[in-house]
Amino acid sequence: MSQEVIAIEGGHKLKGTVRISGAKNATVALIPAIVLAEEPVEIMGVPEISDVDALMVLLKELNCEVELEEDTLKVNPETMINTPLVSDAVDKLRASYYFMGALLGKYGDVTIKMPGGCYLGPRPIDLHLKGFEALGATITYDENMGSYHLHADHLKGNRIYLDFASVGATINIMLAAVRADGKTTIENAAKEPEIIDVANLLTKMGAKIRGVGTDTIVIEGVDYMGGAVHEIIPDRIEAGTFLIIAAAMGNMVLIQNVIPQHLDALLSKLREMGVVFEIIGDTILVYGNIEHLKPIEIKTQIYPGFATDLQQPLTAFLTQAEGQSKVTDTIYTARFKHCAELNKMGANIEVGDACCYVNGKTDLHGTRVNATDLRCGAALVVAGLMADGVTEIGNVYHIDRGYDNIDRKLIALGAQISRYEVDD
Repeated sequence: MSQEVIAIEGGHKLKGTVRISGAKNATVALIPAIVLAEEPVEIMGVPEISDVDALMVLLKELNCEVELEEDTLKVNPETMINTPLVSDAVDKLRASYYFMGALLGKYGDVTIKMPGGCYLGPRPIDLHLKGFEALGATITYDENMGSYHLHADHLKGNRIYLDFASVGATINIMLAAVRADGKTTIENAAKEPEIIDVANLLTKMGAKIRGVGTDTIVIEGVDYMGGAVHEIIPDRIEAGTFLIIAAAMGNMVLIQNVIPQHLDALLSKLREMGVVFEIIGDTILVYGNIEHLKPIEIKTQIYPGFATDLQQPLTAFLTQAEGQSKVTDTIYTARFKHCAELNKMGANIEVGDACCYVNGKTDLHGTRVNATDLRCGAALVVAGLMADGVTEIGNVYHIDRGYDNIDRKLIALGAQISRYEVDD
């Protein structure tokens, strides 16, 4: 039995320019949102990631016409058939659950398997279901099939309070509410940029939404949604990952296609560590070559706080700070599987209750490690670039789920990276 690994020869300084792709966390919601339309929709800036491949499979299962040319996705939903989504493609990513809201909104009926994706501890969809019920849906769960069936003879707008400002629940409820009768108010809504991006597409398609980006979103339901052309925002998590990489191993790395305001929390923490960078419009120039990095404390929060998706890559970088850093994750409290993998490389990290303590500075050495989830994979890439010797990262499919050609982009900056098959 063999598997593909990414092999990184560490210690090579990086220099040059890298362009950030469209936002993965927006893309995986925008694609399901398309099914609400009655006319063709075109989305530009689609990242080349495996999550997109899985979502395209699901669109084709719904009998949509789907075409991807370079980074432009064209979907014609005019031939759609509302069929149960119970194939293996649903298991490949958690964001397949956005078809719940979109199909419920359009047809008032949807059957879908429990979604897959990275395991980051318990991530129930209770808030999503509570929102759908408030709009008038009845929900049943088939334990034998592992699937949900949602049905509503008539969706009607309502006031919905989210107990937690969940990105997924905010988007999913919004997808259903745009086709419900009357007004829906989502209180304690999440504010992430990806939600604004999805709302912008829905508005172009004919939805009536206001308050996005605040904690109260108001939606007036419409009877018809048409076609649209939309460009995805840049991926703030990919941008943040490359900022960390540039800080760790860069010597004048220019990161293009960035919305700096989306990265305020990370930029503040990098500055606190002693990283020197310059913001120039939609680019960030990282100077690199820092001799003494300061330890810091971070606590992940809902946006605009520090992003949970960036705590793992930053943890790898914190191994080079001189002293003890503390990382607390309030979003996914079990998101610390990367620590054991980093310790295999020579890190000194102690995992506590929803937190870890990174004791630095430690020398990292190449060895065989495994990506336990998407952002763990990114953390191991950061560590591999800094380590002495060759690091082999297994389970690379996790990385490919969310990073558009990360190895190719790093090679263009001067990294020594290859992919090959190894025996398990």
